[in-house]
This record gives sequence, C-alpha cells and structure tokens, in this order.
Amino acid sequence: MDPRHKKILQRNRTNLVGDLDPSNVYDGLLTRGVFTQDMIDEIKSSGTRRDQARQLMRDLETRGSRAFSAFLECLRECGYESLVSVLQTEDPVGQSVPSPRTPVITPLPVCPIDVRKPDKIHSSPPKEVPLYPTEVDIASPSPERESPKPRQGRTRRDSIQSYKMDASPCGLCLIINNVEFEQYSDLKDRKGSDIDSDKLKRRFKSLNFDVVVKRNLKHKQMKQELSALSKTDHSNYDCCVIIMLSHGTEATHSRFPGAVYGVDGVPLPVQDITNYLNGHKCPSLQGKPKLFFLQACGGGEKDTGFEVSPDEVEPCRGGADDQTDAIPVSSSSDSLSMSDEVDARATLPASSDILVSYSTFPGFVSWRDTKAGSWYVETLDRILEQNAATDDLVTILMMVNDEVSQNSAKGLYKQMPGSFNFLRKHLHFQAPSHSKST
Repeated sequence: MDPRHKKILQRNRTNLVGDLDPSNVYDGLLTRGVFTQDMIDEIKSSGTRRDQARQLMRDLETRGSRAFSAFLECLRECGYESLVSVLQTEDPVGQSVPSPRTPVITPLPVCPIDVRKPDKIHSSPPKEVPLYPTEVDIASPSPERESPKPRQGRTRRDSIQSYKMDASPCGLCLIINNVEFEQYSDLKDRKGSDIDSDKLKRRFKSLNFDVVVKRNLKHKQMKQELSALSKTDHSNYDCCVIIMLSHGTEATHSRFPGAVYGVDGVPLPVQDITNYLNGHKCPSLQGKPKLFFLQACGGGEKDTGFEVSPDEVEPCRGGADDQTDAIPVSSSSDSLSMSDEVDARATLPASSDILVSYSTFPGFVSWRDTKAGSWYVETLDRILEQNAATDDLVTILMMVNDEVSQNSAKGLYKQMPGSFNFLRKHLHFQAPSHSKST
C-alpha cells in the first residue's frame, strides 16, 4: 500500500474502529482479491467487533497498491458514506484506481524433435524465434516466474493475534508505592510518588482492573504481597499488572536487569519480581499477559543526551523540582558490568507473555518532579487516556518513550524509558470507562 494511504488509515483509525462493522466488508474485500479466505477467518478470530476492525486496519496496510481504493469501494457499497468522505478528503490526488489489465501471455511455438534420430537434435544451431508480446502490464510476471514453485508456508507479520482482554474485571493490578524510607537505609523520601500512585490507580480502574495499593513496604513485605498475588486464582481474569514505585539500582541478572528497594533499603531484583507470576509459580496466568511497570532508577548515571537539529524535538519540560530515584551504585557492580551484558545476550526468559516497562535505561537515573510526579508515570497515564481505545500496548509505550526522551532536567539531563517485551500477541486494553476512573 502507498505510504500516503497508510498514513490516512492511521490518522483515521479511531473513527474506523469505532464506526465500522467489519462483517459488512469481508465479502467485498474477498471478491476484490484484497484478502484470502484464510486472512478473513484470521481477522474474524480476533475477538469483538472493535478487535476485528482494529485487526482489519492493520492487515489492510500490508496489502497491495489497490487495497485502499478497493476498501473505499466496499465502504461505499455498504453505506459508509461519511467514512468514505473523510478518507477521500485527505487523499485529493488519490482518485479511484482502475483495475489493472490482465496480461495476455502468448505461448511460444513448439518445434517437434524427431526422437528417432537423437544424433540430429543438435546438428544445426537453434533458430532465434522472434517474440512479439502483446501489451504487457508492469506487474506482469517474467517468463521464468510464470509457473512459480509452491512456496513454503511462513508466518505473516500481519497475522499476529490479539490477547483476549474482555473479562470483567479484566484482571488484578497491584501497586507498591514506597515513599518514606527508614533513616538507616540512607535513601531519601520520594516526594511526588503519591501523585504517581493516584494517577495509575485511577487509570487502571478505568481500564477495568481491580486495583490494590500497598504503601511503604519493606523487602520482606514486598515478597509477601507478590507471593500472595501469585497464589491467587486468576482463572476468571485475562491479565495481571504489577506497578513498582520506589528507588532502584542495578543488579546482576540473567533475564531482567535492575532491582527495586523496600523502605528498609533492601533491594528486590526485578528478575525475582517477574518470577512470582511465571508459569510454574502461577499456573492460572499461563498464556495470559503479565505486565510490570517500574518507576525506579536503573543505576546512578545521568544522561546528558546529544545534540540534534531543532526540528527533531519538541519543547521540553523539567524544572528545579526534579529529583532522581537513584542511589549510589554498590562497588560490586559498575555501570552495566560485562557479566550483565553477556547474561542478557545469552539467556532468554523461560516464561512467555511478560512485558517489563522501565522508566529509564538500565544504569541511568529516573527523574521525578516533587510536585507533578515522575516524567514516566505522568506521560504513561496521559497516553493511556488518549490512546488505550485505539492502539496496542507496545505502540503506546513507544509513544511514551518518544515524549519522555524530549524532557530535560535542570536544562541538562535526559531520560530514556524502555521495555523488555516477551509478549506473543498484540495487547489492547478495554476501552477506558470514565465512570471507573474515580
């Protein structure tokens, strides 16, 4: 599909997903050759009407040059004049594309060979046979491709399914918010973290999660809460979310880097946190997405960024009230040690369906405004509010990465969020309900 048409579909995805009943256009797209029956069946298996519409839009962008005009024709036939008008208004030069002419292939003349005289077969040089092809379409196959060999089956990029996310409630969400630290821990109180906690509590309630908030937990208490969550029966849920708001540091790892501090100054490795919900310890979450959001430092380094042209970034935020969630890194681990790098490359998580979203790149500090909350949580909350109904989680997190990367603390320091993604499918939250956001 023409990149221009892709952008038109992407800009209007909210309206298309909201208004279109995909079952009305399946037959038209099938008869026009935009999709095969197998592709249609795959889209139908995506779930609800909105899920099917969303999958249809993604798949449509992967089809050929006529897909956009064929889609408009189907919409017009099914009475979606308003959608046609909007899409055509943004495509003034993209008039209806005529169907390509079917190429006419002229067979080559066959010269019989006398098999009774094999010694005469090559007795004279072969004569050149002039070819006068009829009008050939640009997309016509070359002679050597007229009878292609059967291709081996492969998994199409556009065939990725979406997780089932329609249970009510959708799942459990545990927020551990460590604000006030013991004096002997040498860790400062995290002013502004309650703002983060309140935002995320409202946001995930609006996404139809049952939310539990635990405040100021010591290392042992964090483990107890995570253990209790792993022993809960999640059979009637589709997802589980854990949010950690605390100080953080680096830690030796083989899967997920970093560690989160209890208020007593004892760190709990992120790898141990994710293990509580793996397939062995929590069988009722097998095959279901387990999401971890970590607002904590990954180490003590401060990122000063690099210079780019002014038109590549938007005006940044940040001020005198910015603090970090960093603590001094222990002498046993320099910033991202060589052993950590080797482990991260050599070992993959045994558990699937896990996504860990970090507020900052491993080894670096994470910034928090004492009055407005952390950059990461503030941005995540806002983009979830704006895009949860239309975009999948990975796309949302890329938007968060982009916005946070443009902030500056004290006019100098930068922050880059990121994630370790081991999900197998697209994840779309339920459409936010404002009635649940309080």
